[in-house]
Amino acid sequence: MTSSQPTSAPLAVALLSGGLDSCVAAAVAALDHRLALLHVGYGQRTEARELQAFSEIADHLGAAMRLVCRFPHLQQIGGTALISGHGQKQHTDAELPDTYVPFRNGNLLAAAVSYAEVVDAAAIFVGAHEADSPYPDCTASFFDSFAAAVAAGTGPSSEIRICTPLLHLDKTGIVSRGHELGAPLHLTWSCYTASEIACGRCESCRIRRAGFAAAGLADPVIYA
Repeated sequence: MTSSQPTSAPLAVALLSGGLDSCVAAAVAALDHRLALLHVGYGQRTEARELQAFSEIADHLGAAMRLVCRFPHLQQIGGTALISGHGQKQHTDAELPDTYVPFRNGNLLAAAVSYAEVVDAAAIFVGAHEADSPYPDCTASFFDSFAAAVAAGTGPSSEIRICTPLLHLDKTGIVSRGHELGAPLHLTWSCYTASEIACGRCESCRIRRAGFAAAGLADPVIYA
């Protein structure tokens, strides 16, 4: 698919990590919006590979507006297994997996709101889903609260919507929706640990593989 919205279509900022969920969310946004794509690196182990996926997906979608940011403060803070360890302290909540990046979506959405105000975007699309996610910043209550903060903290003429089109889908539903839309799932990267050949063992690889299998579709990624 290639986004070909007329110049009169509203503009949306889509957070695009390069992973499966954000790719499908961007494809949903492209149905009736022009795209401004935002990618953030924060020192994650597969940062370079995710940036490659972002660039390839953005090319496929035909998105001319792109912003790539780095959040070194998240790397300095640490608290997650997704960042290469230099003795960083892990978060202390035993109910959360070690792949939780403390308040990552809050950080990403804050940047997206700033970007949306500058480029006059009407909406922000994010690929979060709570159906099979343990993360507190992937819930409906979190996004409702963040939307209220956006309304209170942006300019009087701003009416930026936070759109979570995948929120109530599980990974199987997300794969199916992406396939239905013709989203470039073959360009996405999900592995938490490897950048050449996906490990097939990390949590993200396991959930992805199960999602494709349950959807009855072949996963285009090659696993070790």
